[in-house]
Amino acid sequence: MGENSTNAANQELLDWLALRLIPGVGSVTYGRLLKAFGSPGAALGAPLKSLMALPKMREETARAISKKAYSTDPQKEMASLERMGARLVRQGDQDYPPLLAGIYAPPPLLFLKGSLTGCLEGGVAVVGSRKMSPYGRRLAGQFGRDLATAGISLISGLARGVDAVAHQGALNEGGHTVGVLGCGLNVAYPRENRELIAEVAAQGAVLTEFPLGTRPTAANFPVRNRIISGLSRAVVVVEAGIKSGSLITARHAMDQGREVCAVPGPVGAPMSEGSNALISQGARLISSMRELLTPGALPPAPSAAASGPEAAEELPPVEAELLELIGPEPVHIDVLARQSGLEPGELSTMLLHLVLSERILELPGKHYVLNL
Repeated sequence: MGENSTNAANQELLDWLALRLIPGVGSVTYGRLLKAFGSPGAALGAPLKSLMALPKMREETARAISKKAYSTDPQKEMASLERMGARLVRQGDQDYPPLLAGIYAPPPLLFLKGSLTGCLEGGVAVVGSRKMSPYGRRLAGQFGRDLATAGISLISGLARGVDAVAHQGALNEGGHTVGVLGCGLNVAYPRENRELIAEVAAQGAVLTEFPLGTRPTAANFPVRNRIISGLSRAVVVVEAGIKSGSLITARHAMDQGREVCAVPGPVGAPMSEGSNALISQGARLISSMRELLTPGALPPAPSAAASGPEAAEELPPVEAELLELIGPEPVHIDVLARQSGLEPGELSTMLLHLVLSERILELPGKHYVLNL
């Protein structure tokens, strides 16, 4: 590749990053901009009038793109990534996981440290409670070891508890494992997992869709969870309370056509209420990873569904009913919970979908309002 070609490729990658660093440009908006203008560079150079003409484009976002009002200088961000041994993977690149590309509103850009080669055909997610019992700890570690032995990448969220133990189990057997963060690559969260994060990056991959320096706010984790399920052929919930974030991952998995499995626990045990509820709702009951790894038991990688902002224009009835409760005035999530009667995990997942599809906006303090 000649010098001019190399410079052009570097500029194109920088444009991908620059567009991601415009406040208000999320996955759906990014996809619409690519469809309308063909490339991030063209979108960044588009006249304000053309940007404003796009469906559902907010004026402040269009003006931010036109003014190139980046949250961080793209060149400095790129240099920081290179110094820490990380890189960017764009949707459409050879090493962008095909399963992830097939979900609704896939992240256009992954911030990556490590290699995704081991999970390109789809891994198995193992998730569960941060406050696990000895029973949950034993199963999480064993599941990680079993997946490594079978040569299947383990996907999880690098959280304390079940996630961390499952990652460590896979690492101990020399397996490939992928950790998905709800913060920037240079933010170790939780802090006690700093060494584990480094080990996962060295033996597998650590990735996020959030730019460097992004703090681990509560709103980031439901967004992160859709990537965990999106990378996986099946999601296994080891142990989960009724309000566990792993139930959000399970809901994403169902929406994405992945198989959801859950390990049963003692009736009445707080740490098993969520997983037992999943089983009662149709999740596959498993007590060992062998049940999922026997020939023909693990579902084949689902074919990539149509992705992008047009992929989910029609809402399921329950989401349509939820949308009717949200108006032009901000409403708090607790009010929506009372009015809708939805369980917390189900409500959070539906709100996330409505935010990603840009039907509603999330305001500070977990308030929601119609995107007019």
